[in-house]
Amino acid sequence: MSDRVAFVTGSSRGIGRETALTLSRTGLFIVVASPEVENNEKVAAEIRASGGEAMTLDLDISSHESVKEGFAKVIGEKGRVDVLVNNAGITRDGLAVRMKPADWELVLKINLFGAFYATQQVLQGMMKARWGRIVNIASVVGQAGSPGQANYAASKAGLIGMTKALAQEVGSRGITVNAVAPGYIGTDMTAGLPEELKQKMLASIPLARMGAPADVANAVKFLVSDDAAYITGHVLAVNGGMYM
Repeated sequence: MSDRVAFVTGSSRGIGRETALTLSRTGLFIVVASPEVENNEKVAAEIRASGGEAMTLDLDISSHESVKEGFAKVIGEKGRVDVLVNNAGITRDGLAVRMKPADWELVLKINLFGAFYATQQVLQGMMKARWGRIVNIASVVGQAGSPGQANYAASKAGLIGMTKALAQEVGSRGITVNAVAPGYIGTDMTAGLPEELKQKMLASIPLARMGAPADVANAVKFLVSDDAAYITGHVLAVNGGMYM
């Protein structure tokens, strides 16, 4: 087993869960972090059942205090965080003309502010170790836009900008910062979309299928590996050709 520790936010289900399971198979110790305490425990149990190691954390990514306390707990117990996957995200869709300020603020707070709060907690340790991997889960919507998702698109485009700025700041310390931009992936988040929209999206994908959480998790696995040591500031599109 590696002594490296990977912290995956929003890892109770969907892409985050799959990423946690995939990274655990590479020998990383996994911190399963989300506010869904019961689901966190289920994911950690799955990791342990397949021979991996994990701990769980009840984390409110929108709260700076919760993030500070959570990372302090992990670093106190494990001594380090080597890999950070900023995956936690939500949608609150609505046309801009009618979007409630609360829906704008919550999406930005969780998807963008939360990722920054988490990143701040790991940078000093990574700089000291002169090694680190940060992967931000962006979205095709942050690259191409999407009607009714001004808040989500802004948060994911913000993540891409943050990725590039951080890559330039910390590259000389052996830390890489990259983003993965998933397209239409089959998760709880996309399951609730209207059928008409699903068909429209499928029609725009050259590979003619929706992606699976594993497609995204495998991209993350590559970016945190030693094979990707010379890649930083990059946005890896995992979208079946939906946006090029």
